[in-house]
Amino acid sequence: MKKFQPSTIVFSLVLLIFVSIASSAQERRVVNLPGTKGLPFSDGIVTGKNLYIAGQQGTDENGKLATGGIGPETQATLQNIEKVVKAAGFELKDIVAVNVYVADIHEFGDMNKVYKAFMPDPKPTRTTIQAAGLVNNARIEISAIAVKSK
Repeated sequence: MKKFQPSTIVFSLVLLIFVSIASSAQERRVVNLPGTKGLPFSDGIVTGKNLYIAGQQGTDENGKLATGGIGPETQATLQNIEKVVKAAGFELKDIVAVNVYVADIHEFGDMNKVYKAFMPDPKPTRTTIQAAGLVNNARIEISAIAVKSK
């Protein structure tokens, strides 16, 4: 039976640890929409096959909320999510999880109608909660996670 030298075992362990660290470290790419420069967050972060999308609201490039209630605000919010998704090189069908924050849970039905028509099947997992207050006095904010299947 061949004996291994302690230095060979140590070298093998160090190499194994290095390869594990190197393969688990993934480059991050930032995705930002026009009009968000200078804000203290990124609209999206791509790492490997994953895209993490920050909470989006139904604002235009000037930061103005869509008017007309929860329906138009939800539509604009989802369109902003779609912009981040496409800018990152993903598609709406890649979204696997969504968090919806509404200012008034009684508007859930109207929000859900727009959401249901916008999101492709199969629908991502979703959590919806009422938030005590949203930035910009928004009625809705949505964050999401997407995973590329290829």
